[in-house]
Amino acid sequence: MKSGQTAAAAPEARTSRAVFARVSTPYYPVLMSLFVGIMLISNIAATKGVGLFGGWLVTDGAFFLFPLSYVIGDVISEVYGFKAMRRTILTGFGILLLASLAFTATIELPPLDDYENQEALESVVGAVPQLVAASLAGYLVGEFLNSYVLVKMKARTGERRLWARLIGSTVVGEFFDTLVFCSIAAPVIGATSFGSYVSYVVAGFVWKTAVEIIVMPGTYAVVRYLKRAEPSYAEELQRNPAPQA
Repeated sequence: MKSGQTAAAAPEARTSRAVFARVSTPYYPVLMSLFVGIMLISNIAATKGVGLFGGWLVTDGAFFLFPLSYVIGDVISEVYGFKAMRRTILTGFGILLLASLAFTATIELPPLDDYENQEALESVVGAVPQLVAASLAGYLVGEFLNSYVLVKMKARTGERRLWARLIGSTVVGEFFDTLVFCSIAAPVIGATSFGSYVSYVVAGFVWKTAVEIIVMPGTYAVVRYLKRAEPSYAEELQRNPAPQA
């Protein structure tokens, strides 16, 4: 065996000091954590059906939080690319699946004789597995389309027209996400009539797209900061200059 192969196979033999791997920058892990956390919290909050304006507008308890997952997804896709976003989506998939299995196992565990919240627990987190299935189906389709459209648009426009990429990718991703999710989740939250289902889909799509537009100045600021803060982005930009207008 060559000496180089020996060193690579047993790096601990080269030094008696404690050695640790280095995290190049903290930004991507933080964004991934926020994305996964929002997805997990949203799946629990979405178990409650919500009727706003006297029940005229049908939505769920995650309506105010879930849209931020697309904002973070846009930032990751714009700065780190499709592969990084795919890794984030699959990580979220695994965490949501683990949560579903954990809730199911918790419900099935025998309760103490004096435990009085079994029915309440089942009524809340017992619905989560179906909502997780709805969320996973919706966000796998929606987030992948959102990231794919954004990256493809960026390949054509370079660093220009970020606003168009943010809106265009969100319209495509949110539409399919909302359609798939609501089709599966509507019976769980109580939207059983055709009218309430249509309201659920339309309200979800319009609201999520509106949030993207409302917070766009903040998205611009975060994207600009990360592009300056990530050393590898500046290096890639120098090697591949943005096309001139």
